[in-house]
Amino acid sequence: MATHEAIPFLPGNTFRDVTKTDYRKPHSLGYKNGYPIQPQPILGIGLDPIQLDPPIDPESLLHQIDADPAITYGYKQFHFLPAAQRFLPAHVVFDKVVLRFDAYFKQTVHESTEQYHLRKVKIYYFPEDDSISVVEPPVENSGIPQGVLIKRQRLPKNSQDFYLLKDFNVGINVTFYGKTFRIVSCDKFTQRYLKETENIDLNPFETVPTDLYQAFRNRPLRNPSLAPAKEDKLRRFLENDRKVLRFFCIWDDRDSMFGEAREFVLHYYLVDDCVEVREVRRPNNGRDPFPILLKRQRLPKSFWELSDVNDSSKYTWKDFKIGGVINVLGRRFLIRDCDDYTKRFYADNSQTPYSEMQALPIDTYIPPLTTMPTEPEIPPYNGYGSVEDSLGSCKYLVLKPPKKDFIKMLENEHKVLRFVARMESKHKEDGNRRFVISYRLADDTMTIYEPPQRNAGILGGKFMERTRVLKPGSSLSSSNGPIYYDVADLYVGATLDVFKHHFVLLDADEFVFNYLEHLVGNATIAAAGNDANGGTGSGGRELASKKGAAFEMSNQRVVLTKLRDILVTNPSYKGILDAKIRNYCFNGVIDRKHVLEACKNVFGSALTEHEMVTLLRMFETTEMRKVDYNQLVKGLANLK
Repeated sequence: MATHEAIPFLPGNTFRDVTKTDYRKPHSLGYKNGYPIQPQPILGIGLDPIQLDPPIDPESLLHQIDADPAITYGYKQFHFLPAAQRFLPAHVVFDKVVLRFDAYFKQTVHESTEQYHLRKVKIYYFPEDDSISVVEPPVENSGIPQGVLIKRQRLPKNSQDFYLLKDFNVGINVTFYGKTFRIVSCDKFTQRYLKETENIDLNPFETVPTDLYQAFRNRPLRNPSLAPAKEDKLRRFLENDRKVLRFFCIWDDRDSMFGEAREFVLHYYLVDDCVEVREVRRPNNGRDPFPILLKRQRLPKSFWELSDVNDSSKYTWKDFKIGGVINVLGRRFLIRDCDDYTKRFYADNSQTPYSEMQALPIDTYIPPLTTMPTEPEIPPYNGYGSVEDSLGSCKYLVLKPPKKDFIKMLENEHKVLRFVARMESKHKEDGNRRFVISYRLADDTMTIYEPPQRNAGILGGKFMERTRVLKPGSSLSSSNGPIYYDVADLYVGATLDVFKHHFVLLDADEFVFNYLEHLVGNATIAAAGNDANGGTGSGGRELASKKGAAFEMSNQRVVLTKLRDILVTNPSYKGILDAKIRNYCFNGVIDRKHVLEACKNVFGSALTEHEMVTLLRMFETTEMRKVDYNQLVKGLANLK
């Protein structure tokens, strides 16, 4: 059956599609940035897609029929014409370009003592359409309606012309609707725009004249009354709230029976001239904890009876000075020092130099404690539970679980240092046994695993469970506590004593060397920052306190200095080492184990195995455990 498209479009041959029910017309007109656009339709009636034939290119059509377009149309048809410059409307070129001029005008005032109002305005010129607006910045309490004086519009210059940009300059008068404005200055953008775009040289800037009437009104008011001014409590509260002078005092009462010299802190509140005296508590002084000796109140200068509290004159901040004596309700207090804020206050308000505000030594009045508190004696470990549990039973009456270093556990979770070790034993069959020692940084525990070897006669497997290992000479019952192996004690060539078994570390994985060198680098940076800032960070203090052999052997700077000293003493070592490792060189690359064996034969005990590995890692290639021969020889040659 023929389709609808196959039937000729003739009268009587057209048919309506009875299955079509949607006759909507697609949207064909839109707006973009405020302009109407009519895109090419891609949908027909009923939102059916329209199949658009691709445009036919004449040149490609000629190529299909093997014809030369130059022969048919001539060469002039294929010359590229210069592209015409695209037209850009003014609203695009001058979009957001605004020129600003500062001006003023005088408004005459009738029937008043002032002759005119001097009003400052800003003139905005828009190059987009040569429109102008005049705005007066509002002034507080001026009493004049201010704001936009002339809305944005083209302003007529005369009966035929309008104001243009060339009519503006500094130091001229412009008249808008009968009102004359004096232009005195402009902003930097306007100045640069007029110079570079319009080639207009601006006149020198002018200053706005002074409004005499406004200057007269701005004069400070004088109090014609001869009576003393009343104290403004609100103003004093706003100026001196939370401003407190702090003095350190001594009450020497050793002349009376059972008296002693005691320290106090005196607070003087500037907001209401009140004084408060607090006692400095010292541990184990045998006194009840009553820190406040005098609550906040006005302090009388003389005190003989209770009526003097209200009748006598009161202390002010001018009566206090370092080295002076004040009367605190019958007690003589010596002011020996004050804080920095108090010193600055007196230097600003009483012109007292800092040289006269030196603190008096407290040792002259209160001798220091001669007996130091003794440390409690800790009994030896009783064998029950862990060492921390046993120590907690000695410190606390109510037992508490020992605290764990959660920060260390979170930072070092899943960080394990692995070493290859051999056992030192008097039995010959133990000489070929190899072990993997894993040290976990999260809790300082170690595990030892023996990989199974064929025909060794020894079953491999776990040699030691996960536990902390004591150092030689330390025990759980030591008075200072047990000492365990730390990361600073682990390096290639070290010997570990683990439960009467001696293990020599032969090698380590790359993570161990990277981790130790990273720690040494952080310690160096922290030490440099501490020297510059005069302090020590927590990480720097921790690494500086360890000073382990592993950190010294992983420090490339220390190893290079040590190697330089060896080569200066024995310069022939360079040639011997070069002759030994040259045979193993292949395409300029050598296995690190061959170089390590050669270094052992040349340097002997002058360098440890870990120091040799640290040195060789400086000359490694991108491939792991491969040493660049040329870089190694060049580096040894530079060590003089």
